[in-house]
Amino acid sequence: MNCGYVALIGRPNVGKSTLMNHLLKQKISITSRKPQTTRHRIVGINTSEAGQIIYLDTPGMHQGEQKALNRYLNRTADTALLGVNAVIWLIDGLVWQDFDDIILKKLEQANLPVILAVNKVDKIKDKEAILAFFEQAQRRFPFKELLPVSALKGTNLEQLESAVLRLLPESELIYPEDQVTDRPERFLCAEIVREKLTRRLGNELPYSLTVEVERYEELPNVTKIYIVIWVERTSQKSIVIGTEGEMLKKIGTDARFDIEKLIGQKVFLKLWVKVKKGWADNERALLSLGFNE
Repeated sequence: MNCGYVALIGRPNVGKSTLMNHLLKQKISITSRKPQTTRHRIVGINTSEAGQIIYLDTPGMHQGEQKALNRYLNRTADTALLGVNAVIWLIDGLVWQDFDDIILKKLEQANLPVILAVNKVDKIKDKEAILAFFEQAQRRFPFKELLPVSALKGTNLEQLESAVLRLLPESELIYPEDQVTDRPERFLCAEIVREKLTRRLGNELPYSLTVEVERYEELPNVTKIYIVIWVERTSQKSIVIGTEGEMLKKIGTDARFDIEKLIGQKVFLKLWVKVKKGWADNERALLSLGFNE
């Protein structure tokens, strides 16, 4: 069987997490329309008769390292290129951006086989423009494959999977065939809460908050989960809670529904909001909150 690791890389918000979820046919990575929703390296394992592909979903590679959190995200994205067998570089649209040249240099240094996938191809009407873009791309870098895909619509995902398998070495299974991620359920539950926060709140606030599981109790008929939502300022706390706690109730309801689907059991979910001033720009605070990859 062909088995190995594949890094999903690209700029923020190009659809890497959506792509991995659709390749796995189940939700492992949280998604939203806001950039930098993915903050950790998430492993997704897809085992078939042809082999085992271990996808690494990564934070978006981006410019600007103003805060410790931004520096952490870039380090996590860069280290995803270490120890993998191949790379899927996902881009959105048919225009090269300035930061794409920086990604190209990283790929040249990594010396790995790379598949270039143009996402959201269903929104591109001019198919000739796709061919022209691929010709230009091939002159920039020796890509092993160039594919137009739609992560959301499922377009050409089977072809993408086949192309990946051809780049992987022959090997015994690395993970058990029924395993889909290396992350524990408590981590996935925290990510679900953060997804609901990101989707419910405004454009800026999600970047100033993080979540932490304080207790996770598996009982015979119910799983009890106690989660702290950390914000940077007291004024942000009232926004997350909302008038008479209405916003926090909505976030809790949304999250509990998805968590029950994930673990297949009734869930009691308790959320608190607390202030940890400047956590996103404090290396020690990041470590204490689980940013330690």
